[in-house]
Amino acid sequence: QVRPVQSGGGSVQAGGSLKLSCAVSGGTRCNFDVSWYREAGGKEREFVAAIENDGTTTYEDFVKGRFTVSRDSAKNTVYLLMNSLKPEDTGMYFCKDSCYWGRGTQVTVSS
Repeated sequence: QVRPVQSGGGSVQAGGSLKLSCAVSGGTRCNFDVSWYREAGGKEREFVAAIENDGTTTYEDFVKGRFTVSRDSAKNTVYLLMNSLKPEDTGMYFCKDSCYWGRGTQVTVSS
């Protein structure tokens, strides 16, 4: 089994956008549901958003209306599109399939 491979992230000014990618192995029991978490502001890892195998999405309140999670099944990849970014969104973002965590990618939002 292979852990998810993350890409994207980087630095952006407040109000800008970034898109994170999470490539999962595909075709295994571990890939049905994919979630995004972050470690921001010195806090413990917290839930951000998730997408289930049937396309159902869930968002934490602090990203509703700004972040969108989507899936490209043909590419076995889940995306997190982050709009209207705020300095408090700065942190390390992790994706997790049903079994394994990705290694994380840094997002930095400057004011």
